[in-house]
Amino acid sequence: MASARPSPPPAHDAPRRRRPGHKMAAERQGAGGSRGGAGGGGGGGGGGAEENKENERPAGPQAGSLGDSLGLEILQIVKESQQQHGLRHGDFQRYRGYCSRRLRRLRKTLNFKMGNRHKFTGKKVTEEILSDNRYLLLILMDAERAWSYAMQLKQEANTEPRKRFHLLSRLRKAVKHAEELERLCESNRVDAKTKLEAQAYMAYLTGMLRFEHQEWKAAMEAFNKCKTIYEKLANAFTEEQAVLYNQRVEEISPNIRYCAYNIGDQSAMNELMQMRLRSGGTEGLLAEKLEALITQTRAKQAATMSEVEWRGRTVPVKIDKVRIFLLGLADNEAAIVQAENEETKERLFESLLSECRDAIQAVREDLKPDQKQREHSLENDSGKVSNIQYLHSYLTYIKLSTAIKRNESMAKSLQKALLQQQRSEEDGKRTPRPQDLIRLYDIILQNLVELTQLPGLEEDKNFQKEIGLKTLVYKAYRCFFIAQSYVLVKKWSEALVLYERVLKYAREVQSGAGAYMNSLKELPDVQDLITQVNAEKYSLQAAAILDANDTHETESPSQVKDGKPLSERFETFCLDPSLVSKQVSLVHFPPGFQPIPCKPLFFDLALNHVAFPPLEDKVEQKAKSGLTGYIKGIFGFKS
Repeated sequence: MASARPSPPPAHDAPRRRRPGHKMAAERQGAGGSRGGAGGGGGGGGGGAEENKENERPAGPQAGSLGDSLGLEILQIVKESQQQHGLRHGDFQRYRGYCSRRLRRLRKTLNFKMGNRHKFTGKKVTEEILSDNRYLLLILMDAERAWSYAMQLKQEANTEPRKRFHLLSRLRKAVKHAEELERLCESNRVDAKTKLEAQAYMAYLTGMLRFEHQEWKAAMEAFNKCKTIYEKLANAFTEEQAVLYNQRVEEISPNIRYCAYNIGDQSAMNELMQMRLRSGGTEGLLAEKLEALITQTRAKQAATMSEVEWRGRTVPVKIDKVRIFLLGLADNEAAIVQAENEETKERLFESLLSECRDAIQAVREDLKPDQKQREHSLENDSGKVSNIQYLHSYLTYIKLSTAIKRNESMAKSLQKALLQQQRSEEDGKRTPRPQDLIRLYDIILQNLVELTQLPGLEEDKNFQKEIGLKTLVYKAYRCFFIAQSYVLVKKWSEALVLYERVLKYAREVQSGAGAYMNSLKELPDVQDLITQVNAEKYSLQAAAILDANDTHETESPSQVKDGKPLSERFETFCLDPSLVSKQVSLVHFPPGFQPIPCKPLFFDLALNHVAFPPLEDKVEQKAKSGLTGYIKGIFGFKS
């Protein structure tokens, strides 16, 4: 049995093996702070505050005697502990360690120890000793520890499939503890709310176990029971207290729909996909299964898809990854349109671009081996590109168009932020600037240039004309925000010239957009831009006139500085605000160089005019001495 066999890595056995050093650990706890944060400690030592926390009863009605009702906020305790101890980052191992340490502290506080260091003696919480709600918390932590170990094994089972057997064993252990908690809560000493929460917690863990066993009907019944209880609890309390219950209902709703789909309800699949697209992706127990299911469903649909038509040409699609991407393209675009906030929309854009890049890479791999064949087909077809190359151009068009839509969405959000700039400054946040929008429009224009260079579309005049009009629209907006940046630095003439350029681009778009109005519907309206530019021009001219008057006033003789320090203009009066600033100019420093007489230089010019005494007689005597003089010199005889 799983309850009788000791598990290899149980964290709660470690303290008994380290018992000799327990005193030192207690001293460290008394001196140091908590590593695990709130919620009863964590990280291996929580200081005296953690020990005192276990001496306090957890959230719920207090029980002073056996006649008082016991209560435990099960869902609140579970959620707070999970968020504070690892599950915010998906670290189930850290949360399991926290549960083990809290169990040890609870047993020590309640004097409910399992034997001693030499012998293990199992104990069970019975209704007779149920005088404190911390006994209920003890069983809850047991269930949470087993559940977190199962989720940790679920992550590891992706690379080690045999760990799935251990995963199921730990889930059964968690369900067993939840059953014990539900049985104890049936006592008359426990209040009604705790009974309902215990039943919902039991149903939730049972549903997860049946879900892993792929027993879809039993799992759906358990999840529905859990959902019903939490909905009733949410309706019975205030909005603040109902938030946690509603969050749990939202978490298990995809699981219920997934079970319904596996039972045979085909409509549940559409609901699942809509939920996934609205949230920008799924998390938790259902994530991998739902992704695999969506891929499998699209793969079945892709089997019937053999070709795609774009701009009057039909090309066959033989690559499965490309088929799956094209089938999901409409759903992804619809989800982007229906996105509730900018963060979700950005996440959906990134997901779509990632899928598009994968499809392009698959096509590119097929292009490499057919290089010679494509060159031959180009010669025979008089420049017409091959089907695979045209498909590559189509996917590249989708990628660039999606990138343009994403940058345009970001530009709209930045424009809204610019309108609220004053409020943002009061909040102390970084205010957006026109330069941020200029960068986005630069990227959009670069993408439009790449669209005109796609193979197979060089001779498509309608396509080139359409891209040309879009380029003019985005150039107009780019010039507008460049002008706005010049206005901020009071360069009125440059800003006025750029406003005229904006009007020029806008009028060109209006004059050439007759037959292309349908393709320009998604673009920003240039008429609104023209109206805004005309208003800005008038305000700009007024600001330039006022600024010119201010300039003349500041350049009056009494306020003009000539750049001289104060020491050189004592006789001239002028208003110099720099005299009361930190960079006051009093004297020239370092001082300038002044000419001084240099040190005299002496040259010996008389040497060429001096006559030295003759030395010929001495030179002749040395020459006459010869060998005899040499010998005398050796023996010391002098002449």
